[in-house]
Amino acid sequence: MGNNRRRGKRIDDDGRPGSWVAYGRLLKFFRTKAGLTQEELADRMGYSLDHCASVEQGRRPAKAEFTERAEEVVEAGGVLAELQDEVDFAQLPTFFRDLATLEKDAVVRLSYDPLTIPGLLQTEEYARCMLNGTYPPVDEETVDNWLTARLARQALLTRKNPLVTFAFIIEEATLHRIVGGRDVMRAQLRRLLESAELRNVEIQIMPSARAVHSGLSGHMVLLETAEGKQFVYAEAQGCVMSRAGREQTGHFWLRYGSLRALALSTEESVRLIEEVAGEL
Repeated sequence: MGNNRRRGKRIDDDGRPGSWVAYGRLLKFFRTKAGLTQEELADRMGYSLDHCASVEQGRRPAKAEFTERAEEVVEAGGVLAELQDEVDFAQLPTFFRDLATLEKDAVVRLSYDPLTIPGLLQTEEYARCMLNGTYPPVDEETVDNWLTARLARQALLTRKNPLVTFAFIIEEATLHRIVGGRDVMRAQLRRLLESAELRNVEIQIMPSARAVHSGLSGHMVLLETAEGKQFVYAEAQGCVMSRAGREQTGHFWLRYGSLRALALSTEESVRLIEEVAGEL
């Protein structure tokens, strides 16, 4: 039972995440209280009967739009909306959930991304292209679930209580990788420029001319909580390494400092992104 009871990981015997099951039971409770059949609920919400039944049975996660409509139709008083974060969390790939949990408590988040645009800065179209490239391939519903969860995480960028300080170092090569075609990539670069305007977000590009530096061993995320606790998360090919405590993570923070010194300034980075976008 151990790991199955960890936050976001409790799984029923048939593989349904506990948060999906709990949400479905509450939806059924409020639907019944409102005197509606499943067919009537589906009709009033504008969803198919199969869709509503699957959510109620915990076989399919409710997306934010579904929850917003359900709250209105069954008058749930915010109860379903309160569960939305947990429902979204359970859609994340298992190996990624520990990072998502730590992010919720962080007030500082630093990352180095050598191969792709960071998930927190991805457009929906770019993210879908990346998720469709997963190997072994997964079904379309799984891609949709992962995409929903990834986009939901982006709310961290504008969270105000507490406000999170973000720093992203992105390799220049990722700007030139035409993921999804020129239109998708052009929109993605515009998203980077928009994100760079947020007062709590810094984006630096590591120029390809910096042939050798301390980040070449791979992607990493550094987090610090309001209590000063530090964590490091590194992931490659679905394999995860995480460490906690200043003694275990100190050299990663020093390494990140050296990367920031080598990367372009935020102003230079914006100019480079604009230049690359203009060439598409």
